[in-house]
Amino acid sequence: MSIRSIALPFAVAVVASVAALSFATPPRGGDTPAGDVRAAPEFQNIDKWLNSQPLKLSELRDKVVLVDFWTYTCINCLNHLPYVKEWHEKYKDQGLVVVGVHTPEFAYEKSTANVQEAIKRLQIKHAVAQDNSYGTWRAFNNQYWPAIYLIDKQGRIVYSHFGEGRYGETEKKIQALLAERPSSGG
Repeated sequence: MSIRSIALPFAVAVVASVAALSFATPPRGGDTPAGDVRAAPEFQNIDKWLNSQPLKLSELRDKVVLVDFWTYTCINCLNHLPYVKEWHEKYKDQGLVVVGVHTPEFAYEKSTANVQEAIKRLQIKHAVAQDNSYGTWRAFNNQYWPAIYLIDKQGRIVYSHFGEGRYGETEKKIQALLAERPSSGG
């Protein structure tokens, strides 16, 4: 048996496995069902804040907060990033705060210099929290890249979406949340 007869089937199996993983999408059932509202956890164990001073959700009451879990090498994250950037630009003066929680999938994505380079290359202007230890990822009970969580003016997660798509629906939810009256201190 030659090395070629062993290597070729192995290479085909590896390519097929990688392709299957690369195109896997999270289940639609993971999106927040109507009425499934919970208090948003604080950002936890953030290694570094980029494009912003450290933020606390408790200090963002009366703002609508979009938390976007992403990583700079995820093609799905890169495909949905233009929408996140557009929402930041379009609604930041109306009370929307966008926080990109950069949670690495691979060890080299933990490098602050690499994340900073990606932020510059991708022209990201919103706050980015570097979550190398997955503290915020776990606090949100997140499982996907990309994942969006919308937090209302009372500090509750009222909408989430995992993976690409539903951009029109997400923007309508942002608009509706921004139109709500500020909380009365609660």
